[in-house]
This record gives sequence, C-alpha cells and structure tokens, in this order.
Amino acid sequence: MNALQKLRQQVDTIRTSKSGLQIVDAWALAERLLMRMPVNVSELDRVLKEKDAEGLDALVQKLENPASKPEPATAAPAFDEHQKAEALRAFRKRLKLGRLAEESKLGGRYTSGGKKSSIDAIVPPNDYPPELWKALAHDGKLINTGHGMYALPSGDPANRPQHP
Repeated sequence: MNALQKLRQQVDTIRTSKSGLQIVDAWALAERLLMRMPVNVSELDRVLKEKDAEGLDALVQKLENPASKPEPATAAPAFDEHQKAEALRAFRKRLKLGRLAEESKLGGRYTSGGKKSSIDAIVPPNDYPPELWKALAHDGKLINTGHGMYALPSGDPANRPQHP
C-alpha cells in the first residue's frame, strides 16, 4: 500500500468511524502523510486546524488526480534591483563568513588546519523572503542547488576567495 492509498484509507476512516479515538488517530496519521506530499500549505493548515473532512477529501482528490484541477498560478512578487542587490550582497557575505569559519577551524595540534573551504552552497539569510532568492536564481545571479540551498554561479568573481 502506498502513501496515497493509506491517506485515502484515513479519509474514509474519518468519515465513517464512530469511535472518537480512531478518528483522532486517523487525523494524526493523515497529517503526517500530507506533510510529505505536494499540497498547498495554507490549505493544508486550514484543513488540519478546522478538522475539515470535506477539505481533506478534496486535498486527497487533487493528489489522486493532479491533472484534473491545476492550481491557479499566482503572480510572483516583483522585486526592484536595489532589493536584489542588497540580498545578493548579504548572501555573498554569509557565504564568505561560512568559508572563513570552516578554514579557521582548529586542528589537533592547536593550529588552524590551513585547508581550503569546501563550502559551495548555503541556506540564504532568512532576512529576505524565499521568493527573492528564487527571483535571483531565475535571473542567473544564484544557482538553486536544492533543499533550500543556493550557490554562486561559477563565473562570479566572489565565488572563490583569493588566498595566497
């Protein structure tokens, strides 16, 4: 039984069960399963908060038939060049500090290791919205490496610090 089938089984349990404990367990399992699936987070939060069985059923139907109702595309917020430049500067500074911190770690002999940093990508500063980082990646100023991490393009002069 795959996760989607298990989720459908939990929805059926929520709708048909007379046992309150069984319903609570089904909601808990449904929540854990839905957290791993590509659903609208705000809609999921609402359904879980209100314990809306019809809303849960609708979410599961969207997962079972993804082509039936595509979600409307929302317009991405536009960021001006000043905001992008400021965010990119903060990203470069965070990357530089991370590399310096790794290079200056003490070794076993009470001295720094002297090794070059192997840090290529970082989680960007959370002072800026995630949409801004996506916009910078779309513009080619950053590379989205996955799992919320971004890297500088290879041609960027700040990509590798110059050490003697």
